[in-house]
Amino acid sequence: MEYRPTRRTTLLLGLSLAAVPATGLAVSRYAPHADAAVRPTVRATGLDDPAKKEIAMQIVCSAENSSLDWKSQYKYIEDIDDGRGYTAGIIGFCSGTHDMLELVELYADRKPNNVLQKYLPALRKVDGSDSHAGLDPNYPRDWRTAAKDSVFQQCQNDERDRVYFNPAVSRGKSDGLRTLGQFCYYDAIVMHGDGDDATSFGGIRKRALAKAKPPAQGGNETTYLNAFLDARVWAMKQEEAHSDTSRVDTAQRVFLRNGNFNLNTPLDWKVYGDPYHIG
Repeated sequence: MEYRPTRRTTLLLGLSLAAVPATGLAVSRYAPHADAAVRPTVRATGLDDPAKKEIAMQIVCSAENSSLDWKSQYKYIEDIDDGRGYTAGIIGFCSGTHDMLELVELYADRKPNNVLQKYLPALRKVDGSDSHAGLDPNYPRDWRTAAKDSVFQQCQNDERDRVYFNPAVSRGKSDGLRTLGQFCYYDAIVMHGDGDDATSFGGIRKRALAKAKPPAQGGNETTYLNAFLDARVWAMKQEEAHSDTSRVDTAQRVFLRNGNFNLNTPLDWKVYGDPYHIG
């Protein structure tokens, strides 16, 4: 696979990515749910609308995997030499940043004696480092085997939602942001982690708030999102692996300039120079 910029410094700075959101939107770690399900009594009003969520998965996949086919990424795994060990799955779970460990623990809870369970001791030891100790040579092969299992696929879906998607949507709504703004939050949490240091989501949001108010505080949505994306670009440039900012410059900025706050299709954007289209 071609080189792609990677994400998240939170665990390597001593912070866990698995912080539980402060809202009731998060799904229990051990409670299976349909990937795009919405409670029948609740009307989705943003990125959590199933159609919009699918778009979000495709846009993130264009940046994380150079593809729109996010469902083909359950089996993806490689070490991309970014100091985070193995990167794998639909959202880039990393052996060095704790979220891969929690994913495999969830899989073991839902399906004991699965093909990945024997790697849990090694995953605990390498957590927070780029080491492969106890994982090589067969971990990638066994990951790809597990990826054929619908139980493991659902575990990936649920951990993505619990750690990344649900917190982003909840915080976006709290700030009065529409679908695009919620997506900007989601993409930032995917790459940088949900921490409070300067280059994590909390730090990026704090930097934006110093420049502009979100709609919930009486601010202009366009002005605030530009401030947030400026802060996001600054954070990305603090690390070589994130230095290509096209997922902001030629994707999210394009949608914002077009005033497409609801991420309505058709959508056209570029990442790393490659064009993408959703009709």
